Amino acid sequence: MIFITARFLVRPEHADHWPEISREFTEATRAEPGCLWFDWSRSLDDPNEYVLVEAFRDDEAGAAHVGSDHFRAAQRHLPPHLAATPRIVNATVPGTEWSELGEMAVDDA
Repeated sequence: MIFITARFLVRPEHADHWPEISREFTEATRAEPGCLWFDWSRSLDDPNEYVLVEAFRDDEAGAAHVGSDHFRAAQRHLPPHLAATPRIVNATVPGTEWSELGEMAVDDA
């Protein structure tokens, strides 16, 4: 799978509205057949920063995402709300699911 984490520094005046600002892009991406997940979180340290964790089935799914109409629309719509260019880590990793963090295993009993 292609596993991506990106950090978005949002302009302070838009930070509280980022979920709505990015909603159309988020929903369209989640509907892609090759999207495994596409999840936003707000930083606990910086209220203007959102972290996106996303995964796509394979290179073909990643290419379809970047070539989609909603991706191109996001390229036009999202940057005016940002304070800086997003930072990204992009890697191909085995599997298509999250693994358990065994060092913090929880007894289900």
